[in-house]
Amino acid sequence: MGRLQDKIAFVTGGASGMGEMMVKLFAAEGATVVAADINEAALTEKWGSYDNVTTVKLNVTSDEEWGTAVKTVIDKLGRIDILINNAGISSEKPVNDVTIEDWRRLSDINGFGPFLGIKHVTPFMKEAGKGSIVNISSYTALVGMGMTPYSASKGSVRAISKGAAAGYGSFGIRVNTVFPGVIETPMVASIKEAKAALEGLIKATPLKRLGQPEDVANAVLFLASDEASYITGAELVIDGGFSAQ
Repeated sequence: MGRLQDKIAFVTGGASGMGEMMVKLFAAEGATVVAADINEAALTEKWGSYDNVTTVKLNVTSDEEWGTAVKTVIDKLGRIDILINNAGISSEKPVNDVTIEDWRRLSDINGFGPFLGIKHVTPFMKEAGKGSIVNISSYTALVGMGMTPYSASKGSVRAISKGAAAGYGSFGIRVNTVFPGVIETPMVASIKEAKAALEGLIKATPLKRLGQPEDVANAVLFLASDEASYITGAELVIDGGFSAQ
């Protein structure tokens, strides 16, 4: 308890899945958490009764909404110590069915969203002389999992993270990346419905199970906390050993 005591944490995609678990864990560890999501109704339902969780509606692809959301948090809470760029979407479309609209939507949410988060939050972290950013990529950015816009969008997160870690380190800002495997969240519901595909994924994973949201949230908690004060530019894979093969 208290690993994020008195910290202000901003978590995108905070209404469900991994983001929901991160908000819950961060709040339990003493942080004041800003849960951001495009689904305002879900935010209110999840976090309306939490004293140390505040919510903000945010379309992560909007430069203007990012600016407004960050200004609102700074005006209300004074600073942002931790930024978790978690919001994302997936796609299981075969490559020949992918349209330019599919590609742009995945790139905008999964790649441009974290870029905008870094753009808008780092000026305030630079003023404070410290900050921790954790970006959520995917194990598909590390291994050949098909020529998909999802893999490409998550690969951009990896590149953005490396550049930010190198560029902002001198200001006391740490930037790290987490690469989850298949995590049992609403986003992978389509895979869960395809029993054969799901069984194949589990069989191909050395730990022989799907990941759980808390598996990712616990790792993100460590990277966000002062326990990782000398860690930046790191890549932490949470995929049950899949990419080690």
